[in-house]
Amino acid sequence: MRDYLLTLCVTAAVTYLLTGPVRKFAIATGAMPEIRARDVHREPTPRLGGIAMFFGLCAGLLVADHLQNLSSVFKLSNEPRALLSGAALIWLVGVLDDKFELDALIKLGAQMISAGVMVVQGLTILWLPIPGVGTVALTQWQGTLLTVALVVLTINAVNFVDGLDGLAAGMVCIASAAFFLYAYRMWYGLTIEAAAPATLFAAILMGMCLGYLPHNMHPARIFMGDSGSMLIGLILAASAISITGQVDPDLLEIFEGSTKAATHAALPVFIPLVLPLTIIAIPMADLVLAIVRRTWKGQSPFAADRGHLHHRLLEIGHSHSRAVLIMYFWSALIAFGTLAYSVHSTSMWIVLTVVFLSAVGLVLLLLPRFTPRAPKWAQAVVPPRYRRRAYRLAQAQAAEEAARLDSGAGPVTGSETDGPAAEEDREPVPAGVNGATAIGHRSRFSDRSKAGARG
Repeated sequence: MRDYLLTLCVTAAVTYLLTGPVRKFAIATGAMPEIRARDVHREPTPRLGGIAMFFGLCAGLLVADHLQNLSSVFKLSNEPRALLSGAALIWLVGVLDDKFELDALIKLGAQMISAGVMVVQGLTILWLPIPGVGTVALTQWQGTLLTVALVVLTINAVNFVDGLDGLAAGMVCIASAAFFLYAYRMWYGLTIEAAAPATLFAAILMGMCLGYLPHNMHPARIFMGDSGSMLIGLILAASAISITGQVDPDLLEIFEGSTKAATHAALPVFIPLVLPLTIIAIPMADLVLAIVRRTWKGQSPFAADRGHLHHRLLEIGHSHSRAVLIMYFWSALIAFGTLAYSVHSTSMWIVLTVVFLSAVGLVLLLLPRFTPRAPKWAQAVVPPRYRRRAYRLAQAQAAEEAARLDSGAGPVTGSETDGPAAEEDREPVPAGVNGATAIGHRSRFSDRSKAGARG
C-alpha cells in the first residue's frame, strides 16, 4: 500500500504542478474555442489540461517501475506498456482536437485504433465468468471486439459527462477509488498477482484526477478537453479489462470451493464491470440516453446538444456546485455500493443502506421543485429564497421608499408608481445562477481573436 500511495502522490504532484504552465501554453497557442450554445461557462477558458494529465501518467508509471514491490508488474506483464501506447495515441488525437476541432468520426476511429494497439500488446479480454456456467473462453476475434467496444463506450461516456467544472475528473476519481479498493483486495487479500496491473492503473488514475481537480473546480481556470477526457476514459477501461478479462476465476477456487461457486462469489463486480461498468454507470446512462434522444430526433448520435444529465440538473434549478455534488453522490453510491456488495453479498444491511441513500439522493435531486415557503409570521426570519413573492416585493418597495426619503426626494407619488416604467421596475428579477452556470442568454464573441483577448 505504501508504494501505491507514493505512486499516487507523485502522479498527483506532477499533474498539479504542470497544469499551470499548460494553461499558459494553451492561451499562447489559442486553444480557447468560442463559447458554444451548449456550454455553461461565460468566459472563454483554455483547454489542453490533458497534457498535464498525460505527463502525470508517465511520471506515475516511471516511479512504479523503480519501486521494489511494483517493478514486478512491469517484468511479469506487458499491460503497463500496452496502456502507455494506447494512451499516447488517444492523447495525441485529443490534443489535436482541442486545438483544431477534429471530426467526430476521426476521433471514433482513433479510439478504436488505440484499443487495437492495446489488444495487440496483450491487454485484452480472454474469458468471461458466466453465472451458472463458469469460465467461458473467448476466441481472439471475440475478445478483440469486446475489448474495443468496451474501450470506445467508456471513453465516450466520460467525454459526454465532461460538461461542468470538475464533473468528469471527480466522477472518474470516485470510480477509480472504488476500483482500487476492489483490485487491491484481489491482489493483496487473495494473493492474485494478475490483479496487480489493474491496481496500479487505478492508483495512477486517482493521482491524475486529484492533481488536476484543484485547477478545474468551479470556476474552472482550465478544461481538460478531449485530450484529458478520452485519456482518463481509456485508462479506466484498461483497468476494468485487466481485472475482468485477465484474472482467471479458477484462481478463486481455493477460497470458494469450485469454479461455479467462485464465479457466483465474484459476480457482483465481475459481470457489472463488463458492459456497462457500474463504476461509471451514470456517464454510461447519459451516453445511452444521448444516443437515443438524438436518433429519435433524426440527428447524428455525435451531434452536440444541451440534454445531458448535468444540463437537466441546472434547468431544474440546481446551482453549478450543487449539480456537481449531486453527480458525485450518485457516482459514489453506485461504485461503493457495488464494492460493498461484492465483499458481503449476503448482508441485508448493505442493501438497506443503499436503498436509504438512494431515497436521500432523490430528495436532494428534486429539492428545487419543492422549495418550501415559510408562513406569514416567519417571513422576516427565514432566508430570502423561502419568503413569499408578495412579501419580497413589499420589502423592496419599502426599502425604495426609505431611500427616497433619506435623499430628500419626498415620498413616491401616484404618477411615479404608474406607467410602463414603474411596472418594469416592479418586475422581480429572475433567480440567477452563479458564474459558469448561466442557462439563458449570454454574450457571444464574433471571432476567436476577441475570445482569446477576454481569456
